[in-house]
Amino acid sequence: MPRNPKVPVSQPLFAEPVFAEGIPTPDPSQFTVTPDDSADYTSQVNALLYTEVVSFPRAGGEAGDLFSLERAWGPNGPAVIQSINSAQSVTFHMVGDSGATAQSTFPAMIKVSDAVTSDFHSASAANRPSFLFHLGDLVYNFGESAYYYDEFYEPYRNYPAPIFAIPGNHDSFVLPNTPKGSEPLAIFQRNFCSATPAVTVEAGSLHRTSITQPGVYFALDAPFVRIIGLFSNALEDPGVISSQTSISTAKSNRTTKRKKTDNTTRGTPTWPVVPDYQLAFLTAQLESIKNNDYRGAVILAVHHPPFIYSPPGGGSGGGTHYSSPFMLADIDTVCKNVGVYPHAIISGHAHNYQRYTRKLQFNGRSYSVPFVVCGDGGHSVDTLVKPSFGKQTAEPGNDINVSYMDTGAIVQSTGLTLNQHDDQDCGFLRVQATATALTITFNPVPKTGTAPKPDTVTVNLAAHTVG
Repeated sequence: MPRNPKVPVSQPLFAEPVFAEGIPTPDPSQFTVTPDDSADYTSQVNALLYTEVVSFPRAGGEAGDLFSLERAWGPNGPAVIQSINSAQSVTFHMVGDSGATAQSTFPAMIKVSDAVTSDFHSASAANRPSFLFHLGDLVYNFGESAYYYDEFYEPYRNYPAPIFAIPGNHDSFVLPNTPKGSEPLAIFQRNFCSATPAVTVEAGSLHRTSITQPGVYFALDAPFVRIIGLFSNALEDPGVISSQTSISTAKSNRTTKRKKTDNTTRGTPTWPVVPDYQLAFLTAQLESIKNNDYRGAVILAVHHPPFIYSPPGGGSGGGTHYSSPFMLADIDTVCKNVGVYPHAIISGHAHNYQRYTRKLQFNGRSYSVPFVVCGDGGHSVDTLVKPSFGKQTAEPGNDINVSYMDTGAIVQSTGLTLNQHDDQDCGFLRVQATATALTITFNPVPKTGTAPKPDTVTVNLAAHTVG
């Protein structure tokens, strides 16, 4: 049972980080505290979901600092790093949008977390994941403390490795009249950005300790890979990583629910509440990669995807969520200014799986970059298209040209392809990086029956191309 959040917990409880119960525990059959936020979805709150962003504190340390995997593992860190180096590769999991909101969605959440945990335990020593990186929306609907136990700690109670995370919109949106100190980001930071490892009130009777990330955005450094995690704020759409004081010429490929995204006056902040910390952070991280001639894989992780499928013509027929072109413009601007582009950009938010290849002319070379959406970690699965005004919209195929979705003008894009998608199954990513390649595999977790074949993409690190 979860602890009473009003009862203080003496610290420290453990001399080192703890990541699992040790002895496998049985699956729960129901929520301890059943989530019920349906009454909060008033028309007023629903409107705020598209207009209200949140501020957040600057991450600890300097903008160019790294949070090392070795540090996260505590006293076991040196042995973990030695094992990775001996295997000449690092393997890890990524998952997004895992929380459940009702008893009916509870089984899918547990099924995915069990699949991820089973994949860890069944792997050979050389291929065993060293951590899980969560892409946001751990706790629905609004990141309340009471729901962390059922939606995060209990499902992943037997996952024996660190779980890092960036907040999603449901981990950060503040309901009106939320008491001070109970804001979702404050709760997220208690569990993922604590000063020292501790068992928080949200963990209840379980022993998983908090993570000591420097902030809601951070750079995770591990052998063969560096993951730059950005916080894309609290809106349902679009994703926001800055105040957007200088708006690019990018145009949205959806016209519904755009609200403030149409403010294109240069020099006027579109989102004045949002600090620009992450632009300086991303700049510093990419400059470090350039100046130190870093040869490992570089992944940018952000909750809201830059690209979400929408049919030609835009305006209608797409899925529940839509692309974030201004957020992508911020990313592209920093990348162009520094001269470094990530090998892959991975997101959640859209409750399905989508894999794109974006072709670029960058630094006088031809790049091809996977943009992967994996937001089907147990919460729900949404189709890529929905009927509009009573008209059916055709389901897209795979390996189709969707260059019309890439409306940015910051970097020279030469094509965008929707390579693969799955809007029927939940699933998770298994990622492996070596000295020469980055391999991203989507593992479907179906509701019933046999799992479809996994989808895999491999990036040649030196060539910066999908091969």
